[in-house]
Amino acid sequence: MSDAQPAFVLIRPQMGENIGAAARGMWNFGLDRMRLVAPRDGWPNPSAVAMASGAGRLLDGAQLYGDTAGAIADCSFVYATTARPRGLTKRVLTPEAAMQDAAARIGGGEKVAVLFGPERAGMENDDIARANAIISVPVNPDFPSLNLAQCVLLTAYEWRRAAHAAEAERVDGARTDRADQIEVEKLAEHYEERLGEAGFFFPEDKAPGMKLTLRNLWSRMPLTRADVQVLHGVMRQMVRWKERG
Repeated sequence: MSDAQPAFVLIRPQMGENIGAAARGMWNFGLDRMRLVAPRDGWPNPSAVAMASGAGRLLDGAQLYGDTAGAIADCSFVYATTARPRGLTKRVLTPEAAMQDAAARIGGGEKVAVLFGPERAGMENDDIARANAIISVPVNPDFPSLNLAQCVLLTAYEWRRAAHAAEAERVDGARTDRADQIEVEKLAEHYEERLGEAGFFFPEDKAPGMKLTLRNLWSRMPLTRADVQVLHGVMRQMVRWKERG
């Protein structure tokens, strides 16, 4: 399989059978980059292998992570599949539009990931805040629930359509490389630390929500590596100026 494809990240999946069914859906459409975040029943999982059938080799190469941040650290753009943005301001795309966007980004050399939440409750705000955009499936509003494997299959299908349509195109980039998620994470930590020292997160009971809003702001911005360095420098200079005063 080609390396020019998105990573599909399954966050805290609950049943091995669903992981196996997701693997089959990915393999149907030429995807084999699965990442697992803290699967409930541990890993490897015999139930996943049994359900995957001919896609077992995909599970052999699946990467295991302890948290969402680690699973997307090397990616520069992340989509979250969720029916509920839950008050976080994000671009919302259909699966078709999202995978067309992903194909263009990957063609330009970016690393891309798609997040899929747990079967019962879906993704938490902390996961969604790390994504740059949301994928929302236009389903029947009276029955909006999609199971994990269905969502993976649908997104993989749209990737296949977009990637085949994009293969004859060339995407050139004149700007500097987009920042990886780990670089954005370090920027967020830098600002949280310094703003905390300055007493910005007040009152204390509002601090978690304020930090979540700030992290969501970073993820919405198309930051390049140069942008990240400038923003680090801005904060460092402001701290130096304050200390001199």
